[in-house]
Parts: sequence; structure tokens; C-alpha cells
Amino acid sequence: MLMKTLTAALLAATALAPLAANAKDLKLADFQPPTHFVLEEAYKPFADTIAEKTGGEVTVTVYMGGELGPGPAEQYGRVVESVTDMAFGLPGYTASNFPLTLLSELPGVIEPETGTERFQAASDLLAEEYRRVVLLGLWNNAPNLLMTASKPVNSLADVQGLKLRVPSRNAGLVVSAWGGTPVSMPASEIYNALQTGVIDGAMIDATALGAFKLDEVTNHITIGMDTTISNFFVIMNRDSFDGLSGEQQQIVQEAGQQLALDGNAAWMSRAESSVARFAGMPGKEVITLTPEAAAEFNAASAPVVDQVVAEVDGQGLPGSAYVAALKGE
Repeated sequence: MLMKTLTAALLAATALAPLAANAKDLKLADFQPPTHFVLEEAYKPFADTIAEKTGGEVTVTVYMGGELGPGPAEQYGRVVESVTDMAFGLPGYTASNFPLTLLSELPGVIEPETGTERFQAASDLLAEEYRRVVLLGLWNNAPNLLMTASKPVNSLADVQGLKLRVPSRNAGLVVSAWGGTPVSMPASEIYNALQTGVIDGAMIDATALGAFKLDEVTNHITIGMDTTISNFFVIMNRDSFDGLSGEQQQIVQEAGQQLALDGNAAWMSRAESSVARFAGMPGKEVITLTPEAAAEFNAASAPVVDQVVAEVDGQGLPGSAYVAALKGE
């Protein structure tokens, strides 16, 4: 609790301007641990920018570790219900609300280095999907890797029958196409599930090796195939947003877009260094698939992309248009 309190105080404070008498302090909830790199690399610049540009009239206090309520999947609802002003979350945890957003997960739809900029350029297509909240920032991580506790995966045949954690329905469809059994589970539960054998492996990006200590229960990582790319958002309660002046709203929205860019940069950088660090640990193995083996994975998952886009189009949503925009077509 002391660490959380000190962290919140750090992010709420600004030495650049005194707090005004009518100052608004906005709560930002995040279920990830207080030690997560997002705190210093994304939230602190976000909070500092808002405090500076509003002259201290709007501040942000961050509550990590589920302090405003546990459960990663519940974060969207807590924003809608005004439990918190803002929250970090994964659209994949409440997939039925975000069919368009989640098209970007599918193999080959975005490039990890440019996906976040594509989201921002195509944000108008997502307006209806975020009508109950205000979307402040949406960003992607590095490609999800296949992490296993005991069985190395060198080919598509090795995946057959493995119980693999997935972050969303779409990722589950990909795992099923590979011959595995998808298990939906938030990142915070993977460690115990791997340790106890509830699952055989997990699909998640490399930052989780350190952020959630998965390097302690993972022995093999497989890379080289086209895989899913998860995305994250920071969303805001509409009443909280409407309570700001027009100028303050613009400041918060612009800071949110920069938060997304900072978040993407942080995840990408950490992912690369995390894989390198894991490879150097005793008893750990990073498997890079041969071109032939990777082609088998990609051929198995390719129909999933067409299937999901067609499903979204069938709901009367601009699925094909959104995918085309993300691809720059």
C-alpha cells in the first residue's frame, strides 16, 4: 500500500504550477502491478503534461495493482459506472464490445512499429464502438509469442493438444487453427496456471516475461510465425470528460494520444530486451522456426483473418474498411 500511495502521489504532483482552488483530480485505474514499466514510461508523462498545460487545474492520480477494484476484465465497466475516471484495459477482455478494434489483432493486419499511428489515423471508424466512454489512447504491443513451460514447439505438430492461454477470442481462433486448445485468461493469472499445469503455455508479448515474472515458469519461447498483436486502451468516463472545459478536454485528448505513442514505444523496447535477456538465462530456449515450419503456422491461421473480417462485416460494421485503413490501402 505504501508503494501505491507514493506512486500515486508522484504522478499527481506537479512542481510547475500551484493547484487551483477548483482543481479536478482524475483517477486512473490499472490492474497491473505497481512495478510495471508503464507507470514511469507512459503514465507519468501523461499526468505531467495535463498538470502543466492546465496550470494545475486538472491532475491525474494513478492507482496500480487493482487498487480501485480487482479484475482486468472489469476495468471497462468501472469507467462506464463512474467507479474511476479513467482506466487501462485490453479490448480483448470484453471482446463483444470491440469487434472492430480487435480486427487489428489478427495476423498481418498491422505492423507492430506503425500500428499505433494507424489507429489514430483511423479512429473515426471506431467512434460508435466507444460511444459509452471517451477513447483517450489505443496502442499495440509487440507480436505475441508462444511461451511454454515444458514442451518445446518446433513445428505446427508440436502444438496439437496443448492448452494455451489466449488474450482474446480472435487469438483463440488462431490457436484453434494451429491445433491447440485456447484458454481465456488475464495476464495476471498466467503465472500460477503455468506453474500448476492448468495450461501448457501462453500467447502473450515478451514484456510479460519481466512484468509478470513469466520467465520463472517459462522454459521455451517460439517465434517466427505470424501471430496476433494485442492492443491496449486508456478510456475515460463521459461524465468526467464532460466536466472539463473545452480547452481542458483538448489537452487531455492530446495527452492521451501521446500516452498511446509512449505506451507503444515502451512495450516494443521492453519486448526486444526481454527476449534477449530470456535467451541468456540458464536452461531457457528461444526457438526461431524454420521458414518451412513458419509457413505451416501461417497457412493454418490465414483463413481465420478472412473469417473474422467477414463476421464483423456481417454485423453491419465497417470491418473491411477498418482493416484496409490499418493496412494503409
